[in-house]
Amino acid sequence: MKIFKNFTNGITLLLLSLMHTQLAFSPDGFGLQFRKFTESYFFNISKGVNELPARVGVTDFESGTAFWFFYFGILLIPIGLLVHSFERKNKILPHSFTISYLIVVLVGCYMIPLSGMTFFMLPHAVFMAIQNFIRSKKIK
Repeated sequence: MKIFKNFTNGITLLLLSLMHTQLAFSPDGFGLQFRKFTESYFFNISKGVNELPARVGVTDFESGTAFWFFYFGILLIPIGLLVHSFERKNKILPHSFTISYLIVVLVGCYMIPLSGMTFFMLPHAVFMAIQNFIRSKKIK
């Protein structure tokens, strides 16, 4: 199909990042925590080292999780843009990137098996590694 002609792995990463970021703000995601963040204008949302060692009653796990969930979505945006532009110019990503990405995703799947990392990013990382391997063999 013509619509998928310009669809790259970078676009997939961008879509994943936008879904991740949107879920962070949604009422079904971390909407309550983000409403709490607005009270301090998103400044000093954590007590930092004063919450360490992490323990119930001292550490605000929900706010920390909400921040990192949102922040990971934001971090995927430049990675998606970089992968997209690289694929449009070169068609092949460096093997070191695809393998590193796969390893990072595998660690995430091990740490949080019932998550989007397992259901969305793992299939994408495997697909990207295989696709990149096939493309590199065709060029040689």
